[in-house]
Formats: sequence, structure tokens, C-alpha cells
Amino acid sequence: MNKYAEVIGHPISHSKSPLIHRFWLNQLGLVADYRAQDIQPDNLEGYFRDRAADPAWRGCNITIPHKIAALEYVTDPGDVRGSIGAINTVFRGDGGALVGTNTDAGGFYGPIADMPLAGETAVVIGAGGAARAVLFALAQADIGDVILLARNGLKAAGLLAHFGLKGRVLSLDARLPEAALLVNASPLGMKGQEPLEIDLAPLPDHALVYDLVYAPIETALLKQAWARDLEVVDGLEMLVGQAAIAFELFFGVTPPDDEEKALRALLLK
Repeated sequence: MNKYAEVIGHPISHSKSPLIHRFWLNQLGLVADYRAQDIQPDNLEGYFRDRAADPAWRGCNITIPHKIAALEYVTDPGDVRGSIGAINTVFRGDGGALVGTNTDAGGFYGPIADMPLAGETAVVIGAGGAARAVLFALAQADIGDVILLARNGLKAAGLLAHFGLKGRVLSLDARLPEAALLVNASPLGMKGQEPLEIDLAPLPDHALVYDLVYAPIETALLKQAWARDLEVVDGLEMLVGQAAIAFELFFGVTPPDDEEKALRALLLK
């Protein structure tokens, strides 16, 4: 019985996680698989019940819209509920227990770990599960003010308070304030979603623009940043970073790190 892991979401056809994990499995010569499963919200409980009974299933990554709801069906020994408030990974723990965790925060922070963020201003677009991981990471980096652009102002204000962050909430159509870091942690700009309409003119020349969207890789936001000659981080950086942490949890081995160019080329096809 071959081991396998999955990525779940609704929709899920855009996910590049199977390409990443299968690439690493092939590189390491492991007899295992990684699949994508479209799971509608009403079927989430049944999904975890069925997979818990399958010893070959090693876990799953979780994407929109399940990152918060999935907390109801897993154990939470690291109190992710109380810290980030959303999970993106479930793996089998001791005794077969389904353990929820969040690798998004580490995956997000990796590409900007050397950036001097202490005391700087950041703008984050979105107030969902991905935004929670971003805000958690920024709080650990001792960020200054955080300005959230979101549809639901009350929800966004609650997130700032939850993570102990200073800042304010603006509507999605508000003029972008000056900031050293802009992060799109929303689905806006993703294939099949609404476009992200924003003017980057207020950003200073030293600003970094980080788009978590990876389908497409070259989003309208990043194209606008390139036109300004701003530093950018695309969605593949976080995607691969969080996947590497999850891969080790699923299969018990560290993914190879000497084939990054080949992996990126595969993902860009």
C-alpha cells in the first residue's frame, strides 16, 4: 500500500502542489504519491473521517476555502487556533491522530527573512486564512504599523487586535498608503477571481511587493511593480517554502534543495 498525501480546496484545479511534491518524490526515489482533491465545504467533515481510516494517507495541504473550517476536524497540540487561527497542513501524528498546523507563516517569511522590517509599515490585502499567516509572521518580525485593505472592516480590525499589531483598516478601493512592504494575501488577481485594482504610485522606490497568488505567476500586481522597478516576490516562493515544511511532515524526509531551478522551471511551464 503506497503512501500518499493530497491538497484539498474548492476549486483546486489551479493548484501546483502536486507538481512540487511529485517532483521531490521522484528526486528522492520514494514510492509515494501526492494528489489534488476538490472538496466542497459540505464534504469537509466526511473527507477527514474517510482519510483518518486510510493508513496510506499521510496528510494534506489545505487551500481556499477550508483553512479555518478544517480546525474543527483535527487535533491542535500547537494551539494554531489560538495563534494564527487557520491551518494549511494536516499530518498523521502519534497514534494516527490528525494534527493540524500552519506552514504558510514560515513559507511566507523565508523570502523576506533578511529584510529589515522592524518598525516599518506594511500593507496587507485580505483578511482570510492566508492573511492570518502573514500577520503572524509580521508580528514576529516586529513590524511597525500594518494597514489592512479588506472588504470586511470589522473582521480585519479584529485580526490586528488578535495579533497585537498597530495599524488601521482601509477599504479595498482606498488609496494605497506609503509602505515598505505590500503583500497581496487575497485571491484577487488569481485566475477565475476578480482582478486586483490598485495603484502602486504611493509606494517608495525601496518598497517590496509580495503577491501570494501563483496562478498566474506574472500577476497584474507584479507587472505593475516591475514597471516601477520595485523589488518583488512572487507566489511560487511562498508556495515552495511552505510545501517543503509539509513534505517532511508527510513523508519523514527533507526535500532536496539542489534542484530549485529545475523545480521552478517545471512550475512555470
